Amino acid sequence: MARRLSYSARFTQPAETLYQAQSTRQYWDDMMAGFQMISPHCAVESFTSDETGLKVILKQTIGRDQLPPLAQTVLMKDMVITREETFGPYDPDNTKGDYTASIPAGPGSLQGWQELFPTETGCTIRKTTEVKVFIPFVNGKLEQLMLVNLVDLFRAEAEYAADWVKKNL
Repeated sequence: MARRLSYSARFTQPAETLYQAQSTRQYWDDMMAGFQMISPHCAVESFTSDETGLKVILKQTIGRDQLPPLAQTVLMKDMVITREETFGPYDPDNTKGDYTASIPAGPGSLQGWQELFPTETGCTIRKTTEVKVFIPFVNGKLEQLMLVNLVDLFRAEAEYAADWVKKNL
């Protein structure tokens, strides 16, 4: 059975400004440069932004020795994560997109939906994630571990986004 998580990040900047940031290749390159402190092998694989929206593919390698012991029992080598994020064209009321993360020969799946919308004080990005692990007996524990780590990732990315916008837009 899959597990689901909903996470919201609130920003003081307008939705259009946050969308503009994410529509910039430099935003993603700078984010990957920040991840290199944790994982030296991470990069933007591809990036497009046009009138149809934006799409970015990120690749990050996490050393097996950096993984929690439970994950090490399942993965016998470094974990290579390919993450794809999209947003449709900017909509002042609600811009929608999705995201996935995959690991070659990985024991599960991760997919999600995101929306960017204005609020009285700025804007919010809401991410709804679904994870599923296909290994009996440890699936629930691994799914929960993935969701806990996603909250930390989403929180760090929200802080990064607010800071990047302040410095660059």
